[in-house]
Amino acid sequence: MALGALIGAYQEDEAGSLYALQPLAGRTLIEYQARCAAAAGCAPIVVVVETIPVGLAAALERLRAEGIQVVPVSDGGEAAARFEPQARVLQMADGIAPAMALVERVASADERTVVTVPDNEAHQMFERIDNQHRWAGLALVDGQTLASTAAMLGDWDLLSTLLRRTIQAGANQIQTQDGVTPYHASSGGGATAFDRSLVVASRQFRPDWVARFLLPIPEEFATEQLMRSAIQPGWLMASALALTSVAVLSLWLGWQWSGLILLLLSLPLDLIADRLAQLRLQPLPARALVRRLLWPIAGLALVALGWVLFRQGQGWGSLASAAGALAFAQALKIERGSRDLPFGHWLFDRRPAVVVALALAIAGLWTVIPVILAFYAAGSFFVVQHLVHRPAYD
Repeated sequence: MALGALIGAYQEDEAGSLYALQPLAGRTLIEYQARCAAAAGCAPIVVVVETIPVGLAAALERLRAEGIQVVPVSDGGEAAARFEPQARVLQMADGIAPAMALVERVASADERTVVTVPDNEAHQMFERIDNQHRWAGLALVDGQTLASTAAMLGDWDLLSTLLRRTIQAGANQIQTQDGVTPYHASSGGGATAFDRSLVVASRQFRPDWVARFLLPIPEEFATEQLMRSAIQPGWLMASALALTSVAVLSLWLGWQWSGLILLLLSLPLDLIADRLAQLRLQPLPARALVRRLLWPIAGLALVALGWVLFRQGQGWGSLASAAGALAFAQALKIERGSRDLPFGHWLFDRRPAVVVALALAIAGLWTVIPVILAFYAAGSFFVVQHLVHRPAYD
C-alpha cells in the first residue's frame, strides 16, 4: 500500500514563532521532518498549517528545490483528501524531530503503530496518552481513519484527535529505545545535543588509513560547520574533482609542489560531501559520475609526475613505474571488488598514494615516488590476490 506523511506545523513557542521553523541540523525542523519522510519513501508529504509565514514558505520552497514535494493544507478535510482510504500515513507531531532509525522502523510496520515515551519528568513536553505513556510524536495511521477523523473534527486538533482514534482502534504501541528519543522543540537547548547526535550518526566507514587516522578531525570540523550552510554535497564532490584535475595540469607543467598541495586539499572533500548528504538524508549515489571520475583523474596525476621526472632526465623508469603503479592499482580494485578485508584500509588507494608521495617529496625523494607507489600497489594487489584465491591452493 502507498505510504504518505502528515506533518503538523501550526504550534507556536512563547515568542510567537512556529516550532516548525526552529533551526535544526543546519536547516529548520520542518525540513528535517520532511526529509525523514521522503527518505522513508513517503509521498505525498502533507503539512498542516493554518497560515504560511515567510519563513515556512521559504523552507517549503527549499524542499521542493531538492525534489521533495510537500503540500501545505489548512484544514483536516483538505489533508484527508490527499490520501486514498487504504493508504498508510506516517504521522509526525508538530515540533518533534525523530531519529531516522525510528522513522524507518515505523514506516516499515504492517499495522497501525504509535510510538511512546515513558510518562516521567524527562518527557513532560510530550503529549500524554495515559498514566504510563506519552506520545513520542510518531505514528503510522491509515487513510480511512484520517478521513473519518477529519469529517467529525469540528474545532478539535487534527493530529491529536487522529492519534487518539488510532489508539482506540487498537494500534500497536512501541516505546522508544535509548538513544532514539525524539527531540521536542520546547526542550530549549536540546537542539544542540540532537544536532550533535546527527553528526555522530553520519560517520561512515573510513576506507583507508588516511581517512581513518589523519582526516577525522578536519572532516568532523568541516561537517559541523557546513551543515548550517547552503553548500550542497554535490558541490564538494565536484570541488574534489576540480582540484584533482588542476593538480594534474600543475604536475604536467612542472609545478610539482602546487600539484601535490592541490591533491592534498582534495582528499577530505568527498568524505565531507558524503557526511553532509547523510545529514540531509539524501545520500549521494555510489555510482555518481563525479565520484567515479576521481580515481582515473588521480591516476593521471601520477602519469603527469612520471612525465615531468622523465623530462628532468630521470629516464623511462619514472614513466614505466607510474604506468605499473596504475596497472596494479586497477587490478587491485578489480580483484578486491566489494570484499571487506580486515586490513583493507592499509591497501593502496587514492588518499594513501597522495600522502606517501607528499612524505617522499618532503624528504626530497621526488625521483622515487613512482617507484615506491608501484611497489605499494603491486604489494597490495598480490596480497589481495592470494587471499581471494587461497581456497584454490589448499
